[in-house]
Amino acid sequence: MSSLTHFDAQGQAHMVDVGAKPRTHRVAVAQGQITMKPETLAIVQNGTAKKGDVLGIARIAAIMAAKKTSDLIPLCHPLALTRVAVEFELQPESQAILCTATVETMGQTGVEMEALTAVQVGLLTIYDMCKAVDKGMVMGGIKVMEKRGGKSDNYSVIS
Repeated sequence: MSSLTHFDAQGQAHMVDVGAKPRTHRVAVAQGQITMKPETLAIVQNGTAKKGDVLGIARIAAIMAAKKTSDLIPLCHPLALTRVAVEFELQPESQAILCTATVETMGQTGVEMEALTAVQVGLLTIYDMCKAVDKGMVMGGIKVMEKRGGKSDNYSVIS
């Protein structure tokens, strides 16, 4: 296992210097889900939530979160993202909504944190918009599904 990159030789936290790294096309895909009562899922599916279009608002929140990741995670580099796509899939058989975020850039460091942040905030927004009818919703399974570009090259979860 390699050493942690966000600590110097004295054990102090620092931002990794990526200045000498080449700019490459970087892609990360992250995923997570929120489970809920069947009646809550029906409200989302039918578009009858009192606060409005749950998935539309969650998508915008997720995109905004990806763009603000470096403001939230102390040692993340601010990145010029070239693409953020967020998809929601209703899964009635498991009473869940699956969120998938794909983030891309041409840069010197990866976009995994941006994809993970997008998923988390997308799911949190669903929770916020539906908590009046279901406080027992559970978020989970948040993980990087795929990463491409850079020195360590490709990574993907085998399903």
